[in-house]
Parts: sequence; C-alpha cells; structure tokens
Amino acid sequence: MKAVMEFRAVLTCVVLSFYLQAGGSQDVDAVPVLNCCEGDVLFLLDSSGSVSSFDFSHMLSFLSDLVLPFSLGPDQVRIGLLQVGTDPHLEFGFGAYSTQQGLQSALQRTKQLGGDTNTEEALVIAKERVLRSGMPEGARPGLPRVLVWLTDGVEPGDVQGPMADLREDGVAVLVVSTGRGNYQILRDVVSPPSEEHLYFVDIEDMSIITEDLRNAIIEIIRAERLQVRGISSTGAELYWRPVLAGTGHYDIRFGPVRSGNVEVVGGSPGTNPSTEFGHYQRIVRPGDSSSAKLSNLRPDTKYLVTLHPVSNPEVFNKLNTTFTTQPVPPVKPEVQSPAQVSVSESTMNSVRVSWGPLQPDLVQSYHVEYSVLPAGKLHVVKVSNRQNSTLLTNLQPGTQYLVTVSARYFSGRERAMSVKVCTEEVLPALADLQLTTVGSDSVKVQWKGSADGLRGYWVTWEGEPTHSSIQRSTLYLPPHFLSTTLTQVPPNARVCVSPVYKTARGDGLCCTAHFSSAALTWSHRL
Repeated sequence: MKAVMEFRAVLTCVVLSFYLQAGGSQDVDAVPVLNCCEGDVLFLLDSSGSVSSFDFSHMLSFLSDLVLPFSLGPDQVRIGLLQVGTDPHLEFGFGAYSTQQGLQSALQRTKQLGGDTNTEEALVIAKERVLRSGMPEGARPGLPRVLVWLTDGVEPGDVQGPMADLREDGVAVLVVSTGRGNYQILRDVVSPPSEEHLYFVDIEDMSIITEDLRNAIIEIIRAERLQVRGISSTGAELYWRPVLAGTGHYDIRFGPVRSGNVEVVGGSPGTNPSTEFGHYQRIVRPGDSSSAKLSNLRPDTKYLVTLHPVSNPEVFNKLNTTFTTQPVPPVKPEVQSPAQVSVSESTMNSVRVSWGPLQPDLVQSYHVEYSVLPAGKLHVVKVSNRQNSTLLTNLQPGTQYLVTVSARYFSGRERAMSVKVCTEEVLPALADLQLTTVGSDSVKVQWKGSADGLRGYWVTWEGEPTHSSIQRSTLYLPPHFLSTTLTQVPPNARVCVSPVYKTARGDGLCCTAHFSSAALTWSHRL
C-alpha cells in the first residue's frame, strides 16, 4: 500500500512538472501584446484540499494562457493572485509584476495550500487589502477592478454577502467552476449578465473558455486610450491619451476596413477585417498633441485608424480602433399641410377638429367641410391660415359625421385630409322607480322609460354586507320590459334600474326593499 502511494505521489509530481514546464516553455516575447486595457484583475484560486494536484496544475496552466497576451505595467493591466485554503494566502499583489516574464515565472512557482476551503476569509483579504485603493498591494483609484474566482464548486461557503459587498463597491465578479454543484450560489455572486460571467467547464477542457473569459475581462477593463468623437458622414475627430513627453511624433493612418477584397460599407459583418491598409490617409502630429481631425471620409463606411507613437530610442505599441461614418441624411420631402387631423372635446352637439402643421407662408386658408354620413347636408367653415383648430357646433347627438380639412395654397394647389367623428349620444335618465314587496323575500320592480335609442335595462340588487361576502345579482331586460319580480331578495336589499343606450348607460334610480307582513310600496321619482 505504501509503495502504491509513493508511486502516485511521484506520478503527480511528474504531471505537475510537465504542465509547469509546458507553461514555462512558451515564448513570451512572441505572443501579440493586447495594448487595450487598463485595470486591476485579482484571481481568487481555490487551493484547498478538495482540489487534486492534477486539477490544480490545470488551473495554473489555464491562468498562464489566460493572462499571457496582456500588456502589464503601472499604466496597463496589473494581475494579483490570492489562494484559498485554511489560511488564505496572497501569492502576489497588483504591484508585484510589470512584465509577462516575471508573472509567468511567479505562476510556475505557485504551490498548492491544501486544507479547508476558507473562501469567506479570502474575500475579506480581497476587499480590505487587495481591491481597495491606497493599500500597498491595493488597486489603483478610478480604474476598473475585476475578481475572477476559480473554484471546484465544492462547499463554496457563505460567499453571497461578501460578493454582494464587492459588487456594490464597483468590483466586477466572474466565476469559473470545474464542478457542477451550487449553481444557484455561483449565479447569484457574479456580476450581470450571468451568461457572460459564469462558466462551468470540465478541468481538462478549460482551454475552450480561455478566449471567452479573456474577452469578458477585456470588456470590463478596456481602456479608452484611443477615442473617435464627432463622427459625421465625411469626418471625425481622433483623441488619445498622450504618451510622448513632447518629443517625437504621432504617425496616424486611417482607411476603410477591408474584409477579404471588399471594403466594408455600413459596418456590415463578414470575415475578420484586415488590418492591412489599401487606400489610406496619413497624418503626422507632434509629440505634444492629443487629437487630430480625420477628413475626406466616405459616408456610411467602416474605418480602421492606427496611432503609432514614435520616439527614439523608446518603442511604443501601436493603438488602433474602428468607427463607422454616418450615412448621408436623406432629403426629407416637404411636409404638406394638413399632414394630420385629430378630434377632441366631443359632446352631444359639438366637436373640435385640429390639424397640422401650420404653414402660413405657403397656405392661404383652411376650409373645414362636414356632413352627416352617409349623405347629409354639406356645411363649410373657413379658417385663417394661422389657426390649426376649430369647434364645430349645432351638431346632432349620437350622429356620425365626415369632416374634411382642406388647405388652399397660395400656389393654387389644394391638399385635403378627412376623418370620421361621432357626437355623444343623448342618455335620458330613468324617470320613475317603484318597489312593491310580495311575500317575505320577493319584490316587484316597476319603472317608466321610453326614450329613443333605448337598448334595454340593467336591474341589480345588492344585500347588506356581511363578514364574509356581499349578496349581489344582476339582470338584463329588453327595452319593452317595464317591470319584473325579484325573488330570494335579502332584507334591506338595494334595488337599482339603469337604462342602457347604444354607447353607454343612462342615469338610473335606486330604492331599498323593506319586508314586513303586509305588502308595501316604495317609489323614487326624478
């Protein structure tokens, strides 16, 4: 048994050595530098005993590949590593390494802590010492801060509260889990959107998320070193953060982005755009400049602009960005009045008609014509060219009209627009209501009503409210009914009758039914 354990230990060391040597064998200088970002990224690495040595070596190799393309330094990206164990340990803070060579060596030297998964204590260290500005190994003020938690998902602990505090303090939280448990907890702790900041992956397949996770980090810490503002259809203004101390110059080149052999117009998607310029313009600005105007551009075209700070003997990375010029605004056709007609303030015998826009320089006058549909008498109202509404009066109640607004132009042209309007219906109220009790729980209801346009009656009764409910009943009757008998009516029930017309109910009348041994009659008249 002892021999087997020693063999496994030796095998683990060999595997660990293999992965670390593979990471160390990468040619750091040959990797393209991402001179894109400025921010502080802290990796919270699960280094507890729940993570096997094999898995831990995979996590370190994954970290090495993940951070390799970034430019490091005081005005670039800074990386920190905090290990989680029984006693969490800050492996190195943000100010420790400003070169990839130093950072990669530090990752290779990192040893697993083992012990318990004390993530809560690690988050206290992260908040109080590392992600707080002003501390010796702390974050820089005013720059993005990112916490990337690499865990096996086993017993994450009470992390939701501390993670929420970090997010409220402006820290972006991302999580990579090599286990499938505790999804709810991990989803709760990441910064939204969770589908872009939470990753579940098998330990041996971590490489498949490297690019996605790196891009998610870049989106958070992307430095706006090169900005394009004031974009029009033929020009734009380029701004940058000065990196030359008044010496040297800036070499600026810009031209349409080329996708294959085709220039991209309107920023259309396609294959990866080429960074090689075909037809390009060049501007040279002195070392104390921080802006330049880009002119003679094509409308609705995607451009690539590259800024190269040049100063011997120092070497600076090129900066580039893309932007799309505005399309040429279409020539708007002349808006002719009336372009719109609306109706408001409708009553039984009047309605207000409005129109627009007013064009007193073009329109001589407005004529408003209206008639009862389908073939009523035509009426005409003439309105001043500086007036955009008029009130039509002496109309018939409950009637549909066709209203036409015509603009008479000085040029002799005429433009018209029509709309249908309806006046409100006359709604006579109920004139008389009588209740006569019949027996101990029935009541005869009688009323008077014979108005034109009557569609029927609503008869309702409602008992006195109790602790549990209110007894209520509703009955609809045709217009020729002028009475009905209600049965099983509770004592002191309130009975109401309302006339129903085409568009609405008229005012009704109500009486309360009181039952006794003798038949009694109650009435309500207007």
